[in-house]
Amino acid sequence: MLTGMVIFLLLLIVLLAVPVTLTFKMSWQQVFQSDVKLFWLFGLVRVHLPSFQSKATPQEGVELVQEIDRLEQLPHKKQNVFAFFRQKAFRQRIIKFIIDLWHAVHKRNVSLRVRLGLGDPADTGQLWAVIGPVAGMLSNAKEASIEIVPDFFDIAFELDSSGNIRLIPLQIIYLIIGLLLSPAIWQGVKRMRIVGK
Repeated sequence: MLTGMVIFLLLLIVLLAVPVTLTFKMSWQQVFQSDVKLFWLFGLVRVHLPSFQSKATPQEGVELVQEIDRLEQLPHKKQNVFAFFRQKAFRQRIIKFIIDLWHAVHKRNVSLRVRLGLGDPADTGQLWAVIGPVAGMLSNAKEASIEIVPDFFDIAFELDSSGNIRLIPLQIIYLIIGLLLSPAIWQGVKRMRIVGK
């Protein structure tokens, strides 16, 4: 029984150590579209994920605006969300995770264009305190063309990306576990709960 579990775990680790290649094209400008192809085990396994396309109906758009208006009437909710970003240790740990993740992924012909805004200049500014430094570093990356810009006056999220990336699942899992076990992350969660009370 024990031997079987050890063999299974070793086999799982070996499989997770095999690189995965993703070829993708995604965009979100009122309509979300995606086309993703996955290659694993050195091309022996090939999966073409179903193309996805979604467009919000006018009624869904009205409901979204109403929900945003409702949340804006609850200042403690906004404070609860941005309690994360006010903590320097939390911001630094998130930025470190993003940078480590960036270096762990091998990129080819990657292009990313993002515009985002929360509708309130103050809220967007707090969000940009985290995203801004990362966006600045990524904009100078040689491996990819990255452009992330804020919209301080409107609620916005636009995405246009494409490229080819190769990653090792075991390495990504290691980075995620390191993030989840980080004291700075749990202190951020604790701070959010305190603010939310």
